[in-house]
Amino acid sequence: MDLFNQIEQRILILDGAMGTMIQKYRLKEADYRGERFAAHHSDLAGNNDLLSITRPDIITAIHLAYLEAGADIIETNTFNAQRISQADYHLEDLSYELNVASAKCAVAARDAYHAKTGKYGYVAGAIGPTNRTASLSPDVNDPGYRAVNYDELHAAYSEQIKGLLDGGADALLIETIFDTLNAKAALHAAMDIIESRGAVAHPDQRSSDAQLVIPIMISGTITDASGRTLSGQTPEAFVISMSHAPLLSIGFNCALGAEQLMAHVAAIGKTTTTGISAYPNAGLPNAMGHYDQSPEEMAALVEQYCQRKLVNILGGCCGTTPEHIAAIAKVAAHYSPRPIHETISA
Repeated sequence: MDLFNQIEQRILILDGAMGTMIQKYRLKEADYRGERFAAHHSDLAGNNDLLSITRPDIITAIHLAYLEAGADIIETNTFNAQRISQADYHLEDLSYELNVASAKCAVAARDAYHAKTGKYGYVAGAIGPTNRTASLSPDVNDPGYRAVNYDELHAAYSEQIKGLLDGGADALLIETIFDTLNAKAALHAAMDIIESRGAVAHPDQRSSDAQLVIPIMISGTITDASGRTLSGQTPEAFVISMSHAPLLSIGFNCALGAEQLMAHVAAIGKTTTTGISAYPNAGLPNAMGHYDQSPEEMAALVEQYCQRKLVNILGGCCGTTPEHIAAIAKVAAHYSPRPIHETISA
């Protein structure tokens, strides 16, 4: 199965929110700790990445639910599984192990799904933005200050990516990018690790048919109605900043619902000849921070992406569930994907 061929033949379906599904289990502190971390000196509730070690049954079950709903690609439970974010829980030294364990959960679900149905799925190693930014100062009184630098990000991402690939991830997904400099560090790390393994990121780079291809996917986030990332880039500028790398796809996720995100996805389609991805939230959050958009409502909105041939990969972010993904998959099955290697009109 070749992802590069697949996205030219049909719209591939990405899974939905991991956090939304975890919340449904109403887990307690003890679930996060398990036996291994029972005596850990700080609170661990909310560290969803840790559940790949302490409650792998839950994480694997969520992955399997998304596959059964029609997802072609499932993301590992590793959004914050690098040492920079894990330092909040004093678990930074667990980063590599977290990523291996999380990838194995996804692989287990993929293999179980294949054994049951004969259908194949892909595991994308999810690489989040970290909770620090290399482009902006967190201190309004010291605009030159940075809480993290490029080398620190590169090192943290390298450790994470090694774990994801050692755990069996098929591809890498650098996602929810709000700072392009952070993304560049992640992309640099990905390319370094792929090269160190004698692999390539794109089929065109192969020196032989046997050379392993590890695709890279990029997904930014537009933070508000300004139509820019948090670090100030327009969608077009964001794509250009990533265009030096051989990518499977580039697109946007999170922050906005399908209706609000559509124009930004259309804009980058005019700027790149690679695959385009979109996985918006289930609408905008209500006053309580919850997402009310039903699977049917969301599917009707993303159908417009399909009708306009804007995407090659389509899924869901915050607030989405297997029911949302099933509805999206049903709609997308009736449409052909965005033509690769050519730009299109909005």
